[in-house]
Amino acid sequence: MYKNAPDRPIICIDMRCFYASCMAMLENLDPMQVPIAVVGNFQQKGSVVLAASPPMKKRFGIKTGSRLYEIPKHPDIKLFEPKMEFFVQMSMAITDLINQYVPKEAIHVYSVDESFIDLSGTEKLWGPPEETAKRIQYNIFNQFQIQSAVGMGPNMLMAKLALDIDAKKTGFAKWTYEDVPKKLWPVSPLSEMWGIGRRTERSLNNMGIFKVGDLANADLKMLEDRFGIMGNQLYYHAWGIDLSPIGAPLVQGQISFGKGQMLMRDYRHREEILTVILEMCEDVARRAREAYQIGRTITLGVTYSKDTFGGGFHRARTIDEPTNDTMIIYKVCKELLDEFYAERPVRHIDISLSKLESEHSMQLSLFDEMKWKKRKLGATMDSLRSKHGATAVLRAVSFTDAGTAVARAQLLGGHKK
Repeated sequence: MYKNAPDRPIICIDMRCFYASCMAMLENLDPMQVPIAVVGNFQQKGSVVLAASPPMKKRFGIKTGSRLYEIPKHPDIKLFEPKMEFFVQMSMAITDLINQYVPKEAIHVYSVDESFIDLSGTEKLWGPPEETAKRIQYNIFNQFQIQSAVGMGPNMLMAKLALDIDAKKTGFAKWTYEDVPKKLWPVSPLSEMWGIGRRTERSLNNMGIFKVGDLANADLKMLEDRFGIMGNQLYYHAWGIDLSPIGAPLVQGQISFGKGQMLMRDYRHREEILTVILEMCEDVARRAREAYQIGRTITLGVTYSKDTFGGGFHRARTIDEPTNDTMIIYKVCKELLDEFYAERPVRHIDISLSKLESEHSMQLSLFDEMKWKKRKLGATMDSLRSKHGATAVLRAVSFTDAGTAVARAQLLGGHKK
């Protein structure tokens, strides 16, 4: 099974309580001693806690994902709104520090507080990879006062699993292929495994697969018949095998383009909901065009307001001809909304484009003379937005009360700059 599998010293490094640690540094506080929470927006009682320091979790039970109204009033608690520009600057400074140990090509910034690093070839300069990883950890803390956790493995998947399952508790963990049956296979529920979401978990559960070990010992053809190429990936991931080079999760491994948006109020009218859907279709289509990809399956997810007992729907439709045209994607989403919308207030919307293929495979139609002109128009709008900002070219609906594009352009990572 592992004869030709990659075996490189890959680490996945995660900055612990990154936002809280950054704010603590600004305010000259010790995040290991002071209960700190970074909250999305003080003006909204239901705003989400983006980060919480260990004392905040231990003393008050407040963690990432808690709500502002859940935080007790206590003189020891320090609350801050996010400073996203500063967080990004800190992330870039940490990447520059890592760059002192490895070339930039060996670093893949996975998120603002997490990176993959290939330590191959560093032995002659810095000694064993384990020691290099710990030296990077030490220097990050010494320079920025930010604690980190490191997972190490023979590929990106194993490094990430070692981080999430072990290192976030211990600070450092190294996994090898020999560790898979003992450490990976007992993992349950399946959504605890990196790369498996709730919907995929439900589908696997319906097939009698509840642990990663069940997945590893399932019939490969059955998984491929049910999930396509993703079934093949699920099977080999359950054995700890990942052939992706550094950077693949965002490039070669891209299996869909999606966008989710939590609305800042209940949207009660169909016209308002369609306004946001159109804006989101524009964003999804732009990302697909920039990657020169087209897709056949369009998915719309709608979550109703908790004030009306929640719920919602998540439906997909596969079209005959793959596309990255905003209005075609919007038309399908509109059809799905017409078919499944229960006329209840909406609070969250998800849209994705999947079953991707190269745009070069797109066929020119004898019956749609405008097809290539629409593609060029889309590319021109994308270029203007890249050069002059997200609001350089907007559809008229974005300037209505229901539009969110203008307000979101003032945010970074969905939060205040």
